[in-house]
Amino acid sequence: QVQLVESGGGLVQPGGSVRLSCAASGSMFPTDAMGWYRQAPGKQRELVARIRGGGSTTYADSVKGRFTITRDNAGKTVYLQMNSLKPEDTAVYYCNVLRVVYKTARHEYDYWGQGTQVTVSS
Repeated sequence: QVQLVESGGGLVQPGGSVRLSCAASGSMFPTDAMGWYRQAPGKQRELVARIRGGGSTTYADSVKGRFTITRDNAGKTVYLQMNSLKPEDTAVYYCNVLRVVYKTARHEYDYWGQGTQVTVSS
């Protein structure tokens, strides 16, 4: 089992910056991917950024060039640096661990944090 605790977020003005952190406890595998999703009111949860065990990253088109995802050397804390924030970035941001296990077949396991609110407004 993996437990995730997010921190950061809050109210920020358009054009501002904020950094989110997510600390994982429990058993983490080197191959686990860590990432951030967000959900705005009335919208579906969407992937914002993901970093895999090998360090490769994926970003949503809407945040490319503005957001940066990083991971500490122990692989148990993930950060999301958000710059040039826009009102449309307002959402609850969720930390995620994606674990893929191959036994007789491919199995995916998702672990979620409780979410942290980011509000971009003047």
